[in-house]
Formats: sequence, C-alpha cells, structure tokens
Amino acid sequence: MPGRAGAVYQRLDDDSLLARVAELIEQENVIGWFQGRMEFGPRALGARSIIGDARSPRMPSVMNLKIKYRESFRPFAPAVLAERAGEWFDLDRSSPYMLLVAPVIEAQRIPAAEGQGRLFGIAKLNVPRSKVPAITHVDYSARIQTVHRETNPRFHALLLRFEARTGCPLVVNTSFNVRGEPIVCSPEDAYRCFMRTEMDYLVLGNYLLAKGEQPRKAGDDLWKQEFDLD
Repeated sequence: MPGRAGAVYQRLDDDSLLARVAELIEQENVIGWFQGRMEFGPRALGARSIIGDARSPRMPSVMNLKIKYRESFRPFAPAVLAERAGEWFDLDRSSPYMLLVAPVIEAQRIPAAEGQGRLFGIAKLNVPRSKVPAITHVDYSARIQTVHRETNPRFHALLLRFEARTGCPLVVNTSFNVRGEPIVCSPEDAYRCFMRTEMDYLVLGNYLLAKGEQPRKAGDDLWKQEFDLD
C-alpha cells in the first residue's frame, strides 16, 4: 500500500521497528499503530490504535485537538503490560478489552499542591495527578487495557521496549480515527487518517512513515464533511 499511495516509507525488521517506535514515543511523538487484523468491539486494543507517552502532560490536549478533533479535556486510557499492571493500578484481574476502571495506586500519584483544591474546570483538569498524567482522570482513575504476551505479542513487545527505555510499562492508547469517523480498517484508511491529522508517524506492519517526508496535497479539507461529528 505505501507505494501505491505515493507514500515515502522505511521498511524495518521487527527488532529495529520496535526499538525505533519506542524511541519516538519517548520523544513525545504521536504514532498511528496499524497491525494485522482489526479489533472486534468498542475499543482499540493495539491493532488500530493511536499511541503516545502517558508521562507527557501535554499528550491529552495534543491528541484531542490535533488528532481526534474533539474537546481538549476528553480523557484517554492506558495500555499496560499485564505483568506490571498491579505496580501502577489497584486492579486484581486482567482487563484485556479496556473495559475495567481502577485507580492509580498511591505510590504512583503526585501529592496535590497547596491551593489546587480551589481550582475549577479546565484548570483543575490540567493538574498532573500521577507520574502518568495523560491517562489519570480527575478522580485518579483510568480505564485500563492489560496487554498480554500470549494474545497480543507485538503490542506487548513494543511496551517492553518502551519500559526498557523509560521505566514506564504503559502508553496512551486511543482508537485510530478522528471524531465522528469509524476506526480505520484498511491500510488506505490508516494513511488517509494519518495525512489528515497531525500525527507524527504511522506504522503499517513493518513500514514506518514520517509525516514530514510525505507528499502534501493542497486543498484536502473536504474530508471534514464526510462524517457528522458526535
């Protein structure tokens, strides 16, 4: 697909790809992650996902305003190595389908500073509450996806690489689409969404595409009329 679309890409072996993507996430890039067959159900689980660094306080607003095209305060969820979930969340079971909510444990929280209790609205939401502020809601909760080696080996391997670089075994994981659109299905869908948003990189299987290297098409704004916003 990359060649048919006129896209500029680099093909990497598995080891090089995972190492490079982990590095790009650490650098606060937003990644479109497209792997294998798509998910069935209400959540993106690492086959049609947009991922980013959960440690970054700016990641929620970047993803909401520049990629999802929705309100800046809308929350995001973590994808965490299943074997590390208990070190970050008060969760005593697996949550492979991102359907369970649990609090961030006390050891990973940031104590509230004096005066923060009087904040309201967006100012209150923007206060970092944990070491992973991009996925920590105002009540310290998160909707968690536990990623298992047995059922999602490629996504699990990426999280292992990211943990090796940063000490953090989780990333922001949101569905690969913009507000009002369905989740992307085909490589063509993924490339189109990538080019129409401010995602930094796209991974299609073993192909890595950088936004800055892609051919630009003028006047491509009519897509915003294709779907009604929710």
